[in-house]
Amino acid sequence: MSDQVYVGNAGADAALDRGWLLGHFKPPGDPRHSEDVEIKWGVHEAGEERAAWVEGEVRTALLVLIDGRFRVELPGRSVLLAEPGDYVVWGKGVGHSWRAEAPSTVLTVRWPSVPGYRVG
Repeated sequence: MSDQVYVGNAGADAALDRGWLLGHFKPPGDPRHSEDVEIKWGVHEAGEERAAWVEGEVRTALLVLIDGRFRVELPGRSVLLAEPGDYVVWGKGVGHSWRAEAPSTVLTVRWPSVPGYRVG
């Protein structure tokens, strides 16, 4: 059953696929393939941001701060994640953008994993 086990390092593996560790985009048969959920290990330099507002999101998202200082902009609200473990969840249809206020590492979980869906 070893083909159903994958052992890796989030930092090293994330560098290979824009941060994404698990989702529909991993090859079928790979234990990291999932149509239910996507997981991303994001490492961001201070000042890095998604300046463009994301619209039409069709997934629910959870973003957890591992380290650093990370701001998520949501409709009518700005959320600062400043302590390891701080997190924010937003639902389907909620627009957002973000900015790393200091070098930051965040873990993002989105569900479902939607083939062909990519925010530019």
